[in-house]
Amino acid sequence: MYLHLGENVVINSKRIVAIIDLETSTVSKKTRDFLKNAQKGSIVVNVSDELPKSAVICERNGEKEVYISQISTATLQKRAEKI
Repeated sequence: MYLHLGENVVINSKRIVAIIDLETSTVSKKTRDFLKNAQKGSIVVNVSDELPKSAVICERNGEKEVYISQISTATLQKRAEKI
């Protein structure tokens, strides 16, 4: 099944490793470092230009991808539960 992350971005739900709340998780230095390194490695996809609320970490062929979404983690979780 597929999960809509906002705008025109839809991903296969089987690829999802984690969905994290950017408001609370960026307090952790490890999370900030992970997102910083992901951005340097060009594996970050900004779904929208709006204020980011969540990051969806996916895996494809052993490689990580991070989608930054304006949709809250609670909404993404509800969408995923419907799948």
